[in-house]
Amino acid sequence: MVVRLTSFHVASNQAQEAKRIYQQEVITEVKKQPGNEDVMLLMPSDGSDEYISVTTWKTQADAVAYESSGIYRELVDKLKGLFSGKPVLKTYNVQE
Repeated sequence: MVVRLTSFHVASNQAQEAKRIYQQEVITEVKKQPGNEDVMLLMPSDGSDEYISVTTWKTQADAVAYESSGIYRELVDKLKGLFSGKPVLKTYNVQE
């Protein structure tokens, strides 16, 4: 299994809109992708402005195919106007 984390910062006055877009558009689209096992948004509990999008994939090839398809970029662009700073993507292999 592969886990991809995209961390991004959203100003507090934009947080509701970011959550709405994520819930209504990002989750729906990511779940359609071959090999996707889960998608979720981690919201800060400490009052900070850092959010983390988590996606899990059956294989590295599935995660790469998703990013290569351009869909990842399209989804990031839907939220881009709400970011304060540049999102950071990291990929991890899960020890099973």
